[in-house]
Amino acid sequence: MKKLILAMAAALTFSSTASADFPEKDLTLIVPWSAGGGTDTIARALVKNAEQHIGVNVNVVNKTGGQGVVGMGATKLARPDGYTVGLITFGLSTYKLMGLSDMTYRDFDLLQLLNQSSAALSVVEGSKWGSLEDVMTYAKANPGQVTLGHTGAGAAWHLSAAALGVVHGVDFNFIPFDGGAPTRSALLGGHVDLAATGIDEVKQLSEAGQVNVLAANALTRHPAFPNVPTLEEAGYKVDAPVLDWRGLALPKNVPADRVAFLEQGFKKMFDDPEFRQYCEDVGLILVYEDSDGFEDFLANMEKVLEPTLDAVGLLK
Repeated sequence: MKKLILAMAAALTFSSTASADFPEKDLTLIVPWSAGGGTDTIARALVKNAEQHIGVNVNVVNKTGGQGVVGMGATKLARPDGYTVGLITFGLSTYKLMGLSDMTYRDFDLLQLLNQSSAALSVVEGSKWGSLEDVMTYAKANPGQVTLGHTGAGAAWHLSAAALGVVHGVDFNFIPFDGGAPTRSALLGGHVDLAATGIDEVKQLSEAGQVNVLAANALTRHPAFPNVPTLEEAGYKVDAPVLDWRGLALPKNVPADRVAFLEQGFKKMFDDPEFRQYCEDVGLILVYEDSDGFEDFLANMEKVLEPTLDAVGLLK
């Protein structure tokens, strides 16, 4: 027993000493979606000035596939030494409900919530449809003919559009892509008629006159899109808007002092004036919650999404 106590004391001393030197090298931030999409761009903007706040750089690594399962799974399985942080996203709230994976937010040590985003439905500029009513009228008369690009079955943008179709009796032809960037490219290239994305993801394209944002799935208009109606204002109300979310998490069992360091460091990055100005410029609405608030938010999200998934036939 005495040897065991001494061994535990030595281990604790080593851990404390090692943690006192943390971090000794750059960190990795795993992003589970493709480069160029909304999740990737917010991640890169967040860590742009990391060295100023934590003394080392944070390198973004994109690990895509499986509707985000691959990247978030990589964070879950990473060595719990604090050098790997994961950007977790909306899919983590749906995987288990849909039977895609047993992974939930409970498999991580949460750091913070970063933002919430509403969905937008957009067409390419010059489309034969100038309003959501035009789309819905055509889609009702031609079931399954309107192709709608999104970022995967059960993802926020898919659920937003699917709920619209279910509530108002429209059958869209859903085409999945692995992230916001390829979804936008497909819309611009004429490969889909309509795109469901984060409204912030089409801000630059809208300002450049390349896309026409028809409506947003939100309770109020987005401040950067004062002329874009909500679904209700466009005449197609959906009772519970599906909001996307992004946050930061660690693999389980990272030493507590390292977790505390990372919580403080990433909060400083979140509060960085350059990051906040970037988010304002691109129309990204920031919503901060610490680890406890983030956990409460995610627990409630599962309760909200269960009936939504059931309504569109995706609940397992």
